[in-house]
Amino acid sequence: MDIEEFYDGDPRRRPSAEIELGTDWHDTHGTQYEVSWVEDTGELYVMREPVPHIVEDPFGGLHPSIRAQEETKMTVHVVAQIATHDDLERILAGWPEAMARDGGAEWLAQRLREAGVSVGTEEPIPDTTVDVDPS
Repeated sequence: MDIEEFYDGDPRRRPSAEIELGTDWHDTHGTQYEVSWVEDTGELYVMREPVPHIVEDPFGGLHPSIRAQEETKMTVHVVAQIATHDDLERILAGWPEAMARDGGAEWLAQRLREAGVSVGTEEPIPDTTVDVDPS
């Protein structure tokens, strides 16, 4: 979903206070994320920059690939449910240093899993899914 769909999805989100936890998170693939926490819902969400993928076919050809709905906009994914600001600080202690390192997004995901607050873990953030046009 995009940011407007996210805010429209729950009337508590738009008027709520938010805590920004950095705008320069990167995963090991180089995808950039912004991370924020919505106080009234307890949702920790990431906004992911659109990222084209390059896929090599079996014959050595390289093909750009990206899902059409993500081609020109940032997408929002709720990644955790954290009840209080104190819990947020405890679970993500050290986040500024982690964000600055390669693989900071993986550090974030691991911390959320270890704390038992991650949501939607049965499906990865769609950065790892690649659509290949067979033509």
